[in-house]
Amino acid sequence: MLSKEDQRRFDQIVRQLRMTDPKFFARLDDRARAKRYRLLLILAIVLWASLPAVAVFGGGLAGSVCAAALLVNGGLMWRSRRRFH
Repeated sequence: MLSKEDQRRFDQIVRQLRMTDPKFFARLDDRARAKRYRLLLILAIVLWASLPAVAVFGGGLAGSVCAAALLVNGGLMWRSRRRFH
């Protein structure tokens, strides 16, 4: 962890860099968004693959919880959707 003085200095450097090079921060934001989208996609695949087993072995309630998690994940993916070509 950084000391308070080091953290303050780091924040100063970040603010100055953000003002002088906004394209750099836009690229960083794009990379973070792409990573988040990939994680949501992997989670959706795992949930879809496990849904039948969860429903059979865990019962209807467990299947409903898994389906609800899929709906939430789908909503998050829709919200953060981007064109990846």
